[in-house]
Amino acid sequence: MKTYIVGVGMTKFEKPETRDWSYGDMAKEAGAAALADAGIPYERVQQVAAGYCFQPSAAGQRAVYGLGLTGVPVYNVNNNCATGSTALMMARQFVAGGAADCVLALGFEKMSRGALGGGSAGGADLKSSPVARHYGVMAARHGFAATPPTAQIFGNAAREHMERYGTTEAQLAAVAVKNHRHSARNPRAQFRDVYTVEEIMAAKTVHAPLTRLQCSPTSDGAAAALVVSERFVDAHGLGERSVEIAAQAMTTDTEETFASGSCIDVVGRPMSREAALQVYETSGLGIEDVDVVELHDCFSINELLTYEALGMCEDGASGKLVESGATTYGGRWVVNPSGGLISKGHPLGATGLAQAAELVWQLRGEGGERQVAGASVGLAHNIGLGGAAVVTLLRR
Repeated sequence: MKTYIVGVGMTKFEKPETRDWSYGDMAKEAGAAALADAGIPYERVQQVAAGYCFQPSAAGQRAVYGLGLTGVPVYNVNNNCATGSTALMMARQFVAGGAADCVLALGFEKMSRGALGGGSAGGADLKSSPVARHYGVMAARHGFAATPPTAQIFGNAAREHMERYGTTEAQLAAVAVKNHRHSARNPRAQFRDVYTVEEIMAAKTVHAPLTRLQCSPTSDGAAAALVVSERFVDAHGLGERSVEIAAQAMTTDTEETFASGSCIDVVGRPMSREAALQVYETSGLGIEDVDVVELHDCFSINELLTYEALGMCEDGASGKLVESGATTYGGRWVVNPSGGLISKGHPLGATGLAQAAELVWQLRGEGGERQVAGASVGLAHNIGLGGAAVVTLLRR
């Protein structure tokens, strides 16, 4: 059964502790915006998939009480940084399987200031962390430093990429330059400053070669999408608002993740590649058909790894790809027109749904100053260590 997104909404992403709001406040704001976008009241929603990482158990129920007390099932979702896209996938599966005609996917996060470390994202405790095996691979090859663990594992992946393929620090910085420049056009982005390659490289080092301006920040925020069936679209006259979920796939780690002993594989390139291949096969479309991409640039190196996983270039050629201008306005694709995680922000539970919201706006021609001309196919890529990779193909 075909599935469609007919309404999206998101809050502005904020630096933690700068706005006096609860996770319920932000979830209500994003959810109400998605419903208003579709012109559908909450009473029409039959199920809710609510995603978050750092709030307490059953926070999903508390989050939707502000939208209505209708008694519908609420499913709480936690899949690390891929939580938002996992909630979207759950909503799509409910609709595609005939269990419901109208499902709200909602993601939110209220975070603490400082580098991401413990909790859902793991940490330096290799015995109890859900990513113990991932960090173990890193430690065997690079040791375990005192820097933030997530920055450390991605920073080590960057070092390996540089050693293996000749990728330069300037090419890594070019990713951040592009995404910060894009975010200047996005009023919902946490940061809207523009930088040069030299300024990116001169910023404080978090874990070499990654500097602070190449790392996604902790953020507060929420995003939502209303997923419906074809018959719901027809019954409510939503054809002009609808964007089809043409294909979607989730993968997790396999033996390939760990067999090489490489951080490049441990941080998700193999599972991202497999999810993309499944989506291309299901939809009959390929990366050559895609106009606009929102991908998981939690660190600049991960954008380069994802170019390779999605088939935008051969392995090792991603540094030259971003340097060429192929992934910005006027190039072959526009990647992260929103500013991406690096500059738009990264409230873990909301990120995947914020990607979907941006793509829906782009495919409807509602992108404002950041509109990608003629966009009709969009691809979202969202990963979480531990691990999950979700790739979603949207078509207008």
